[in-house]
Amino acid sequence: MDSKDAQLKIMAQAVYELRLLLSGYLGNRDPETQCESVSAHLAYALHNEALAIIEDRPEDFDLNNAISKIKRVDEMYGEQFGERFQNLISDVKT
Repeated sequence: MDSKDAQLKIMAQAVYELRLLLSGYLGNRDPETQCESVSAHLAYALHNEALAIIEDRPEDFDLNNAISKIKRVDEMYGEQFGERFQNLISDVKT
């Protein structure tokens, strides 16, 4: 495994762990814990893609679908994650 693959796996594992840790905040609309709720939904949106990286299944990581799921979090909470993530991959050919 090269360094880049190891870095990706570490980041993917972190997203997956965050999804597990924050699962209790999914669907929560309490303004006092909105940050946790947004974080939970963002991690949840990407946990299947994170698992695909961890398990060496790149064919199961659809970039456009991942961005769509992130944009749904934006719609739920009025955030701007989708645009920032889209900008990261704007020059990738899918």
